[in-house]
Amino acid sequence: MNTITRTLLAVSLLFVLGGAAPLIAQEDSTAANAVLGEWLTGEGTSKILIYKCDNEFCGKISWLKEPEKDGKPRVDEKNPEEHLRNIPLMGMVIMKGFTFDGEETWKGGKIYDPKSGNTYSAKMTLANPQTLELRGYILVPLFGRTETWTR
Repeated sequence: MNTITRTLLAVSLLFVLGGAAPLIAQEDSTAANAVLGEWLTGEGTSKILIYKCDNEFCGKISWLKEPEKDGKPRVDEKNPEEHLRNIPLMGMVIMKGFTFDGEETWKGGKIYDPKSGNTYSAKMTLANPQTLELRGYILVPLFGRTETWTR
């Protein structure tokens, strides 16, 4: 092969590979976004809206089966920080810091449980487009509990 042919081949290869990179990134982005949307918790007492927050995934309470207690909006009464106990549960961000690992799992996140006032490390796995498995744990996933959420 002469020099011109090699140069043209190399330039063509760069264009082909360079053109494929955005497509690969788009596929990863689409897979990562599969978790976005509203999910009914395992107990069926609330819905969590999972959304993008910067380059991570977060979740907030978007619906409560019982939004009121004694005629007033439910509040975060079990929060360990006393000054936060009057914050309404509706709209509260309870999930933060999840990142997509490229394998239908989002990890590195934290989830707050308003029923106990505790915060746990957590990871999410998309079992199928309609089923999300959320595992909250202390220290390592082995010491935790998995809850199944549905769309």
